[in-house]
Amino acid sequence: MSMTPEQAAWFRDTFTRLVDNVDQALLGKREVVGLVLSAMLAEGHVLLEDAPGTGKTSLAKALAASVQGTSTRIQFTPDLLPSDVTGVTIYDQQNHRFEFHRGPVFASIVLADEINRASPKTQSALLEVMEESRVTVDGTAHEVGRPFLVIATQNPIEQAGTYKLPEAQLDRFMIKTSIGYPSLAVAERILVGAVDRNPSASLKPVITTGAVADMADLAGTVHIDPAVARFAAQLVESTRASTSTRLGVSVRGAISMMRIAKVYAASQGRHFVVPDDIKTLAAPVWTHRLVLDPEAEFSGVTADTVIQRALADVDAPLARADA
Repeated sequence: MSMTPEQAAWFRDTFTRLVDNVDQALLGKREVVGLVLSAMLAEGHVLLEDAPGTGKTSLAKALAASVQGTSTRIQFTPDLLPSDVTGVTIYDQQNHRFEFHRGPVFASIVLADEINRASPKTQSALLEVMEESRVTVDGTAHEVGRPFLVIATQNPIEQAGTYKLPEAQLDRFMIKTSIGYPSLAVAERILVGAVDRNPSASLKPVITTGAVADMADLAGTVHIDPAVARFAAQLVESTRASTSTRLGVSVRGAISMMRIAKVYAASQGRHFVVPDDIKTLAAPVWTHRLVLDPEAEFSGVTADTVIQRALADVDAPLARADA
């Protein structure tokens, strides 16, 4: 059953109220908040590549407060162990049985701060839970629940003592974006209210976690015309055929585009996806999945360059269906 226009209007209004709420704690970043919310409702995850002090923790806390969920912050360090993330099974001597003690990954919003500072072994502890929303410890699977969003951060400047994220892990992030520094006008507002060290603490929930899951299910019913799906597939193929790449967009990347495009369309009050949705989301959804040819990279080609070339080379469909 496809989403109705009335349901699309309700989705847009609820989405806008969520963005408005988070914007109280993260001033002037509505576009980024909308992207992150879209990823959450598409049941994906977010990689923020940003300098320190740009509001990453505030974003995670404000999101959790807005959806009446829980939030945790994991500071990734070289000595962090996988069990420090997922949890550990401990023998209870009093009851004579093993009990699983949940790690910080069991939360609605998980901030994995400076994820590239942990060893590859610890980074890999996130792979299963990001893909399947569950943790397997000692052969037993533990569900993390819905909603579940990992917001991982990494510093683009400081590389000492860091480990490069493997392509398999990068591919599990639905989008990659950055918050960036605020404008002058917004910076003035932030400085005036600088006494409040935790602005998200005063936020009131907009919806429950159960309603978030319902919104995610509803977004899945947004209509995608075959011509629009073909357009996305042609863009993906263009990135693979490019002489500037060693690896183009993966199948997971193409599926991620379909999922988040449905949410984005619904957030605009539409019950169908249009080609412009794909164009708008192409950079945040696909750039981090590309592996560039070393010679092309040396000559100044970037992942965004490849995406923009694909958008220029592939003709978007002119017609769409309102079904």
